Amino acid sequence: MRDYYEILGVDKNASSNEIKKAYRKVAMKYHPDKNPEDEQAEKNFKEAAEAYSILKDDNKRARYNQFGHSGFENASGFGGGGFTDINDIFSTFGDIFSGGGFGDIFGRRTQGRQYHQKGSDLKISIGLTLEEIQKGTTKTVKIKRLEACGDCNGSGARPGTKPTTCPTCHGNGEVRQVQQSFLGQVINVQPCYQCKGSGEIISNPCRSCRGDGRVKKTSTIEIEIPQGVSTGNYMTKQNEGNHGPKGSIPGNLIVYFDEKTHQLFTRDGNNILLETWIQYPQAVFGETIEIPTLAGKVKLKIPAGIKSGQVLRLKGKGIPELNSHRQGDLLVKVQILTPSKLSGKVKDLLKSLKQELPVEPKFEKFS
Repeated sequence: MRDYYEILGVDKNASSNEIKKAYRKVAMKYHPDKNPEDEQAEKNFKEAAEAYSILKDDNKRARYNQFGHSGFENASGFGGGGFTDINDIFSTFGDIFSGGGFGDIFGRRTQGRQYHQKGSDLKISIGLTLEEIQKGTTKTVKIKRLEACGDCNGSGARPGTKPTTCPTCHGNGEVRQVQQSFLGQVINVQPCYQCKGSGEIISNPCRSCRGDGRVKKTSTIEIEIPQGVSTGNYMTKQNEGNHGPKGSIPGNLIVYFDEKTHQLFTRDGNNILLETWIQYPQAVFGETIEIPTLAGKVKLKIPAGIKSGQVLRLKGKGIPELNSHRQGDLLVKVQILTPSKLSGKVKDLLKSLKQELPVEPKFEKFS
């Protein structure tokens, strides 16, 4: 799948205005009315609409910059917009195709459609252990959200009654004002003030939802969490937020991750830090010891003559890098243990050792 910035011909630091101008330019070039029966042009046109649907939205753009295309794998249709045909693109980007002469140049008009406000997004935070972050996990969460009312099937009208068509917008849910400019007609579309965009008037509202068409319910959702996430990362579950009124598009569920403090390991990027204490003879002669990792115990070879504070590295035993095949390392800081309680036999041995070793201390610059 091509990079969205490449499709529109802009760099990653482009402003919102630059992205909009770039999209207009590409859309003008590959517009279906300008390229009739050209399947490649139509494909390019849809591809540009997909890119613009992501990059024009600050939250989606941030998610794309962080996760790439994988951040929208759960989305329906391209870019999470659910586009199915060319007319759907015109309807969604009315500000692009109504203004600037698109409709007049190509003779195309977006059809009047009922305006429904999208459901609001929900945000939750999930705590994760380093073990869960290292291997990835699936979490099952319960959320309270607005869903379609079962008594009125989401219509908002009392059972046995029906909503009536709004006399102001005639059921379209929107009102339009047409102005002339040097580029042609400029159409300003706004939600209908009388029906608030629903296209309907409810004279007898449902008692359960009081005419809203939605009630608060508790839902269970499974969330697949990839390897390598960290505090501050988030993912979006498309259409898992509050349901919109009158059956309109639900909002999204924004899932933030919170890394729990580990009792043994410290995380440094994708590396894991661990401190181990060994006896003096082990440091002198070297030894192979067993140490814990996030995925179980492994063997670590202590080289002979190791110094206190020296760090050994176990490659690939850290945390996977998000959306990559690379993996961090386990860094083990080796400390030499100084015993505080000694038996008489050990004391005699150490006194003998002291006589054999140099007594002059060695000094070095602190670093």
